[in-house]
Amino acid sequence: MRAVDLPIVVGVDGSEPSLRAVDWAADEAVLRGTPLRLVYASLWERYEGAALAQDLGEQSEQVRAQDIVETAARRAHRRRTDLRISTEALPEEPEYALVRASRSAFLLVTGSRGRSGITEALLGSVSLTVAGHAHCPMVVVRGNHDNKVRPGAHGRVVVGVAESSTTPAAVRFASDEARRRGAVLDAVRAWRCPAHETTDHPLLAGEPARMHEQQAVEVLEKALHDVPADIETRRRVLEGDTRHVLTDASHGADLLVIGAERHHRHFGLQLGRVAHGVLHHSACPVAIVPERE
Repeated sequence: MRAVDLPIVVGVDGSEPSLRAVDWAADEAVLRGTPLRLVYASLWERYEGAALAQDLGEQSEQVRAQDIVETAARRAHRRRTDLRISTEALPEEPEYALVRASRSAFLLVTGSRGRSGITEALLGSVSLTVAGHAHCPMVVVRGNHDNKVRPGAHGRVVVGVAESSTTPAAVRFASDEARRRGAVLDAVRAWRCPAHETTDHPLLAGEPARMHEQQAVEVLEKALHDVPADIETRRRVLEGDTRHVLTDASHGADLLVIGAERHHRHFGLQLGRVAHGVLHHSACPVAIVPERE
């Protein structure tokens, strides 16, 4: 199947954050010329059913999966009338349903949290689990806490560059997103000098730090080697913890892109500290791009 025929899949659960994810995905689908597929895993109701039923003035058992996907479809159609939309309600756990759906998706999109403090934690764990196992790039829609999702207006796509061997897919994805949006590609590489390498000798002061900074510059240049020349690229090498550096860089960005390693023989949660940090604290949507070993 051609990439243009693969859908953008959105995990919906009836919560406002998931509907904001629908808004974002609808804009993205039109931008790419791809169909939109809305998936509701009905066992999500054990987390959201009571709150959603109360909002609708119904008993929990009367809240039907089809109502949720149809509401999401109407919202997507109101936002983008020219969008090709399909819906699916599955009697499964959301983690399994969405990871499986990612096998035949161009992009998988979810919201970042649920309705209350308890459901935020539960649905947050669903997003984290899916992000750690999705077979395609996944976007967790964050930011814009006024309950509105705006089309990209900042003209800036940030990509976090780790070691060059673990970021090529993320850099390619970010480059494509920057070109599609007519945005600047803001490539960021964080570095730190370990405390045990510092010295008090006046003639050597600063040398370890300069060495680590230069290594970061080299990694960044290598990672960006194949970025097309027609994409405006900004290179930044910044001292600090990677999670904090990327979270700071997410302010005023349309999208933050990071890579996540996938190990075929490892079945545990494949999401590192950096991904955890930015998924919890980013000021803009976060794209997690699988990097195969």
